[in-house]
Amino acid sequence: MTLTLPDLPYAYDALAPYMSAETLQFHHDKHHLAYVDNGNKLVGPGSKYEGLSLERICAAAFEAKDMPVVNNVGQHYNHNHFWQWMKKGGGGNKLPGALEKLVADFGGFDKMRNDFIEAGKTQFGSGWAWLAIKDGRLVVMKTPNGENPLMHGASPILGCDVWEHSYYIDYRNARPKYLEAWFDNLVNWEHVEILAGAAR
Repeated sequence: MTLTLPDLPYAYDALAPYMSAETLQFHHDKHHLAYVDNGNKLVGPGSKYEGLSLERICAAAFEAKDMPVVNNVGQHYNHNHFWQWMKKGGGGNKLPGALEKLVADFGGFDKMRNDFIEAGKTQFGSGWAWLAIKDGRLVVMKTPNGENPLMHGASPILGCDVWEHSYYIDYRNARPKYLEAWFDNLVNWEHVEILAGAAR
């Protein structure tokens, strides 16, 4: 398959003040593009990944311990959704109906929020914090570098990038402040609901 850089679903300045236009320009136009360019060199025609879906490439590369593919194609998958997981006027604790039961079974919204933010705060170095569905239940996960829940037998429904390029321009080294602002003001719960429905 050929990886392509998706357009952002909003203007560069749409997520301000929680994520600046400068951050989005660097993050989308430079970092994500680099994952696309590197990934295409690794999984292009003639590679053992030819003909596989993006999700299958993620899982197969992780199983094979093919870390260049894990980190570049995994990051492409992660970022394709990361842009969709944010929207202007997002966040809040009013969840679409399909998510309410999952979150209630997990222990409620506040526990889910706190556990997610804690996962992001405690991910050492670069990586991601996740909500995922595993065995039909909501779980909180964290992964290093370009890994994602697909590589660990789960279906991601929400992920926050805690690589420094995701927040350093706006928050400097205050990762907890970034995570709280992101969760409370940017999360697109409708996209989370779509992925949760597909996972179940």
